[in-house]
Amino acid sequence: MKNKHLVSITDFTREEYLRIMELAAEFEAKPRQDILHGYVISTLFFEPSTRTRLSFETAINGLGGRVVGFSDSGATSASKGETLHDTIKMVSNYADLIVMRHPLEGSARLASEVSSVPIVNAGDGANQHPTQTLLDMYSILKTQGTLENQKIFMVGDLKYGRTVHSLLQAMSKFNPTFYFISPDELKMPSAYKLYLDKIGVSYSEGKDLTEFLDEADIIYMTRVQQERFTDPIEYERVKNAYILRREMLEGCKEKMKVLHPLPRVNEIHTDVDESPHAYYFEQARNGVYARMAILTSILGIK
Repeated sequence: MKNKHLVSITDFTREEYLRIMELAAEFEAKPRQDILHGYVISTLFFEPSTRTRLSFETAINGLGGRVVGFSDSGATSASKGETLHDTIKMVSNYADLIVMRHPLEGSARLASEVSSVPIVNAGDGANQHPTQTLLDMYSILKTQGTLENQKIFMVGDLKYGRTVHSLLQAMSKFNPTFYFISPDELKMPSAYKLYLDKIGVSYSEGKDLTEFLDEADIIYMTRVQQERFTDPIEYERVKNAYILRREMLEGCKEKMKVLHPLPRVNEIHTDVDESPHAYYFEQARNGVYARMAILTSILGIK
């Protein structure tokens, strides 16, 4: 994995996914190490972020590295009209690795083509979010004991949700069964369903959140993302399509966990927070360990 870009989750192999899981467990056991001493990581966030940016910075600081970058592109030369191409060419002179979030699909791939240092995609529009996927996989492995043969319910914004797109592709290597639950306006794009058909992974689609919920190993809730809609009327029509409540989890498998990439709005009621099935805050903490594993693998330290 040394010097390898992580633009799409498909840039890593099944074996590399498992290696990241092993390293994440090692870092969870010993999160304070000085193995990034002397390294500079640039975090370029052209789009708002809380968990992703802070967990990357926590990971870097915990391992003794230094962070440079920005969390508001309005305070950079991008506001003067500087192209992404030029920004990446410039920043790659200053850093050993670049972590980038950008609102445009394909922006991370463009960055990887011009950068002289590895690019880690921290989300590009509605396309991909591979580091979120790796922490999601680590969360599944920790709670279920295996990545194999999981029944995964994906709920909400499956059209624009980059986290579900990446997770679908990665978990398809482990013989899952998917249940896609969404309003018609936010259905899983055909390209991903064709991909599953091609490789023989089972899935079904529906609109009823409660149907077959007792079969789930993982319920992956997503926020309906207002920022992805050009039509505010369409957003208003679907924003409250699904609200998971604690009473709906009665009868679910004992080990079943509710995941969410966060932030949530109202798609998970707060009464779920005290349920033994709730795992989304622990999931966010797992992001630090997974990102430690990603950074050290790409830099060739681990």
